[in-house]
Amino acid sequence: MQNFIKTYLLFVIITLSTLHVTAQNKTAIGAEKAEIGYRPQMHFTPKKGWMNDPNGMFYKDGVYHLYFQHNPDSNVWGPMHWGHATSRDLINWKQQPIAIYPDSIGMIFSGSAVVDVKNTSGFGKNGKSPVIAIFTQHNMEGEKSGKIDFQNQSIAYSNDNGFTWKMYKGNPVIKNPGIKDFRDPKVIWHELTKKWIMILAVKNKVSFYSSANLKQWTKESDFGADMGNHDGVWECPDLFTLNNENKTHWVLTSSINPGGPNKGSATQYFIGDFDGHTFTSNSNKTKWMDYGADNYAGVTWSNTGLEKISLGWMSNWIYAQQVPTINWRSAMTLPRRLSIQNVDGETYLTSDANKYLEGLPKITKSLTNGFGTLNDNMGNSNGKVYKISFSENQLNPFTISLSNKLGEHIDFGYDSTNHQFFIDRTNAGVHDFNSEFAVKHFAPKIAMSKNTIIYALFDKTSIELFADNGLTVMTDIFFPTAPYTQIAIISNNKEAVKNSFKLDFYTK
Repeated sequence: MQNFIKTYLLFVIITLSTLHVTAQNKTAIGAEKAEIGYRPQMHFTPKKGWMNDPNGMFYKDGVYHLYFQHNPDSNVWGPMHWGHATSRDLINWKQQPIAIYPDSIGMIFSGSAVVDVKNTSGFGKNGKSPVIAIFTQHNMEGEKSGKIDFQNQSIAYSNDNGFTWKMYKGNPVIKNPGIKDFRDPKVIWHELTKKWIMILAVKNKVSFYSSANLKQWTKESDFGADMGNHDGVWECPDLFTLNNENKTHWVLTSSINPGGPNKGSATQYFIGDFDGHTFTSNSNKTKWMDYGADNYAGVTWSNTGLEKISLGWMSNWIYAQQVPTINWRSAMTLPRRLSIQNVDGETYLTSDANKYLEGLPKITKSLTNGFGTLNDNMGNSNGKVYKISFSENQLNPFTISLSNKLGEHIDFGYDSTNHQFFIDRTNAGVHDFNSEFAVKHFAPKIAMSKNTIIYALFDKTSIELFADNGLTVMTDIFFPTAPYTQIAIISNNKEAVKNSFKLDFYTK
């Protein structure tokens, strides 16, 4: 009996060990698939760890610098650092060492960076312009102890084009006046008043501050308490100019969470005038930069002249910490060039990502029968970015469906009855990590003209739809369990779509 018990126990131990190893192997296989199968080709992702808001973006000496909210030690939100990546073309990115670490004042939350050309800060050396980073420091201990003044604004400076930073000894440069949500400074130079202007997210509005040297700041005004959407906290504001028809328009953006048009996180914008003291909107309408679920906290690069280039975090706080990637989490959107368009007496932003794909190697195909494969001459489409584009003189209802051998599919199209574009990820792949993920998203057709250009960019796990000549934009992520290999046009006027349909495969 004792021998039987020993043998039985040995069998149980071996079986449990085998099960444990098998479970480990499955976890490893799942991690490997998430690492390789879900990581996009042309969207920036961190090598490992967590990423959210883009921060401190500036351009200098031919290099675009991207900083980002980063927890290097986990794939969920945690102690925030500024991660760093650089690029010369906004497509090929090189991740750099962590730029700014938390200190005794707090974690490093979102903010911006400027090239101090006139050396107003006095941080420059040997006649070279310093780069100044402006960010919120969040004191977690203060928050946990019940204080409300745990967010303050600080600066750091760099004398080597943003690769290494020194914290300013006089931090914080703006102390919290007793407000719980007091964060995400975006700074620009205002030529008319010869001052730096900071726009700061404050609860459900923004505040403007001015400074001559980036160290001492004076409050100028508030905007937004009675404008826009207020279903959530305002975050990550931006302020910039765009020219249209010989007129300069001031654009103010503010991300909000929750409250987006398709739930959760989104970014609203206002167009008007700014005199260095106050901002005035020219419309009472609430307008959105992106109607999809997955473009948040987007801001523009500084020091790019008249060209305004935006980049956003490609996720949503509803499920961002649950998506099925293992070693890393989140990607950025593709860069988008912003412009202005007037429609029926209203002024709107338009977005376009085409410019940043120019010059990349590509193969172009057409569809002869309204359906076909997504394989190109260089192998499976899963390893490449591809663009579906077409134009219509009279916009008819249509659906473009991409599917795989398992029956999973991602669809986008136009509903002429409700004058809406849509992305449907209901059956796009893995979605059990959050009950609100597998849904169909809608966006309005803003211009009622019949002529329209539509294109959609796919990169493994994302779609970025630019409809109605860039007036309506949607970004959604998805997680297929196998690559999409088939494409089909579904329309009562398939010929109209098919005649101008192009399928471009891009490689780096």
